[in-house]
Order: sequence, then structure tokens, then C-alpha cells
Amino acid sequence: MQIQFLGTGAGMPSKLRNTSALALKLLEERGTLWLFDCGEATQHQILHTSIRPRKIEKIFITHLHGDHIFGLPGLLSSRSFLGGEDTLTIYGPKGLKEWLQFSFDVSNTHITYPIEFVEIQEGVIFEDDQFIVSALELEHVIQCYGFRVEQKPLPGELLIEKARELGVPKGPLLGKLKNGEDITLENGTVVLSNDVTSPPKKGLIVTVLGDTRFCENAKLLGKNADVVIHEATFDHSTSSHAANYGHSTNVEAAKIAKEANASNLLINHISARFLPSDIHQLLVEAKEIFPNSHIVNDFDQFIWKGQQLLKEES
Repeated sequence: MQIQFLGTGAGMPSKLRNTSALALKLLEERGTLWLFDCGEATQHQILHTSIRPRKIEKIFITHLHGDHIFGLPGLLSSRSFLGGEDTLTIYGPKGLKEWLQFSFDVSNTHITYPIEFVEIQEGVIFEDDQFIVSALELEHVIQCYGFRVEQKPLPGELLIEKARELGVPKGPLLGKLKNGEDITLENGTVVLSNDVTSPPKKGLIVTVLGDTRFCENAKLLGKNADVVIHEATFDHSTSSHAANYGHSTNVEAAKIAKEANASNLLINHISARFLPSDIHQLLVEAKEIFPNSHIVNDFDQFIWKGQQLLKEES
């Protein structure tokens, strides 16, 4: 599972940071990817990556501010031209469907694939046999949500030597055991899957927070998460401005990760007021509270491997 940032800026694009968007790549898990927010020019950012818009299965929108949604009409339109045929599900606050439909109608845009809209309510908004996605409302100046993506436990590894000792031959029976099925051998011996597989592995938990003040729901969404993605539009010296505008500071993001007992913190939504020379100090301040903090840049990609979050080199 990989996380790639397509836009890490706040408010409006700058030379170094585009507006908000990130991709959760689930290519091995389900052959698709999920997009969280879609700021202006997200499809331009995608051109610099290996992402294929037709592989986008779901889009989760935190709130309806322009720096989080102005890229949607263009991306959805281009997906038609790029071979997108599968249903795309868009999760967002009330008003998103109407705004998109109005954009399509006025511009005479024809979408060639089905779009399903899900108006977000607090609680579980999606569940299948692999993932659970939950949403809670955050504290911004308009309705805004955070998301918790929980991967369900993964099957344990097949203990081949142990299976062989019990008389299981090579072939499809081993696959059944690995998938959790008990089997009966030709001689009538019953082999239980639990006896020849290791315990299930814990799935990954990723928390994606929209724009927000320091709040309790951010901690609830991030509880024991492997990765928390949190905005830091302001720094510690301007914390009063952060609260007034419904945003957080680098220090507040670190406190959320610490109090939630998260494993990793990825800080994004960085204001253009911060020059590249300021970023180091922002990170130092966050690390004093939560050592496993990272400030991300456009196109940064992280992979979850061996219960560790690793940054991939470009």
C-alpha cells in the first residue's frame, strides 16, 4: 500500500506546492486507487506520476472549499477520454453532487461512466471484505470531515513444512488452507487451516484529516493509526490565527498524533507564507512533541512495508 501526495499547499497553488490532493494506492490489494480531495490542477499533477485516472475507484472529499474541489470537473471529464469505464464513487458533504452536476450541465460535459454519489454522514461510510472507511466531522469554518481507512486483518502465512508433515500434497489444497478453508485428504484426515497458518496480520490504518482546528474528533479518527495525515496551515507562533480560520499548527498536529497514540505523522496543507528555509524549523518543532513527524512535499510517496512507513526515493 502506498500514499502519494499530489498537492500539499493551502489555499491556492504556489510554485512549490499545488492545492490539496493525495492518492492511496491499493493496486496490489484491489487493483485501484482512492483519491482524497482534488484541488485545482490535480490532473496536471497526475501527469507527473504513474497514476492512471481510469484506475481511480473512489474519491473522498473532506469539504467544499475550492482548494479541495476545483480540480474535480476537469479530472472527471478527462477520465472519460482516458478509457475510464468502471463506476466511480464520490463521497462528500451535502452540495457536492449539485455543484458537479451544474458544472457538467453548463459546460455540456458528457461523462461516459457511472458516478455514484454518497453524501457523508458520521460513522461508517464504506465497508467490504477488505476495508472499513469511517468519517467524523471536524472543526473548520464550513462542514468538513476526516476519514479513517482501516484494512481488515490479512490472512496469516501458510506454514508449508507443517502442512507437508500432515500429508498435504502440493497443489490447490495448499491454497485452500492459506485462504482459511479446512480440507479433507483422500485418506479421510481433516487438516485445519488454523493448524498450518500463522496468526492473521493486523491491517493498515490510515487517517486523512481535512482542514480543522485542534479537536477531539481528530484524535478519535487517529486513535492507534499507523499513519495520520494532518494539516498545518500555521505554525506555533500564529496559533491564534489558526483557530480563527479553522486551521491547525504544526505543533497541534503533533499533539493530535501523540494523544492518539499514532505511529507516524505526515504533515501537509502548508501555507505559502512558509519559505523552503522555514520548513526545517516547522519540522523541528513538531518532532519535539512527536518524533515520528514528517512534512511532506508534492509527489512524495510513502510505502507501508514490514510494519514500517518508508519514504520512497524519487
